[in-house]
Amino acid sequence: MRISSRRLLAGLVLGGLIFTPLVIDSAEARKPYPSAQDVENARKNVAKKKAMIARIQGIIQDLTKEQLALEKIAMLKAEKYNQAKDEEDAVAAKVAALQKKVDAATAEAKQAKTQLGQIASQMWRNGAGGTSLNLFLNSQKAGNLLYQLGAQEKIAQSSDQIYKQAIQRQQYAKSLEDELKAAKVELAAKTKTAQDALRAAQAAADELQSKVDEQKELNKTFVAQLARLQNISISLEQQRIQGLIDEQRQLNGTGPIDAPNLYDVGPPNDDKVDIAFAFAKKQLGERYVLGGMGPDVWDCSGITKASYAAAGIYIGTHSATNQFRNMAAKRRLIPIKEAVPGDLMWYSYVDDFDGDKYHVVMYLGDGMMLEAPNPLRTVRIVPLRYGDLFRYAGRPTP
Repeated sequence: MRISSRRLLAGLVLGGLIFTPLVIDSAEARKPYPSAQDVENARKNVAKKKAMIARIQGIIQDLTKEQLALEKIAMLKAEKYNQAKDEEDAVAAKVAALQKKVDAATAEAKQAKTQLGQIASQMWRNGAGGTSLNLFLNSQKAGNLLYQLGAQEKIAQSSDQIYKQAIQRQQYAKSLEDELKAAKVELAAKTKTAQDALRAAQAAADELQSKVDEQKELNKTFVAQLARLQNISISLEQQRIQGLIDEQRQLNGTGPIDAPNLYDVGPPNDDKVDIAFAFAKKQLGERYVLGGMGPDVWDCSGITKASYAAAGIYIGTHSATNQFRNMAAKRRLIPIKEAVPGDLMWYSYVDDFDGDKYHVVMYLGDGMMLEAPNPLRTVRIVPLRYGDLFRYAGRPTP
């Protein structure tokens, strides 16, 4: 069984839930969660309503931070298991290879022992002089005494050589058996380490899943409460909360991220980048609306597409994932650490190269980016966030 530390997090995105009178381990969350009556009372006063909205959003942020901490632990433990499993697999391969060598060496030693036994048996049947004595007694088969002495010496040397080889093969087989025995002991230790790491990783994953399940139940209430306070639909409030959660996830990281070069990508066309920036900056402060692409509402891929369209450049359809795939197909991806102003950057829940990207931004340089982030925010320029940031950027204008 393998655990992917990235895939472990895929799908653990907070949804909505029913109210349960639980408490969480943070300063704000040690208080009881707002009740339906608390929300109704707050709706009657503008200041109280604003404070209640901030309170609920703060609880959501606290819950998200807790989940992110558990995600990090789960990823680390999953990675420890993966490494332990790799070590176990390597030793298992070593044991398998040694077993083949032992089997072959044992067979050769057995064959040599059999051959040695046959020589000893023949010498016993022919008397103490053995084969060499027969040559002396059958001079008609030998030309002269000198030849006989030579033959005797040759047979003696051959028998001695066979004897030595038999001993060597037995010793070699024994040494391989000892090495195999030690490798099996090592394999048992590696297997135990991997099993312990798997149990720890599974426990961390279970704890994370428990937290996610708890938050799903709580968020059903929070979504309904915020929608009621702000007099908007539950579906829109779900988008707003998901944007809040995604933004918190993206803050949970430090960069820059390293990645190997895939191919040579030329420098950007500064004139076209300036045109794209000029268009995007004119939209600063305008609202985020899912599916928006102007003239005064935007989502993340809508503003990137429109900005580069203003410079006469097609970067892909109105989709963060499609824009990434378009850059990949045109061989315009560069490692994040080599990004320059004008490059596109993506955020993803998983590290799969071709996996879905849930957010795209325009890099401005000096660690800053322009984005249409989520329904809680307007189009803005902010510092680059490294959590969930994909390791490659795209250059639309080489």
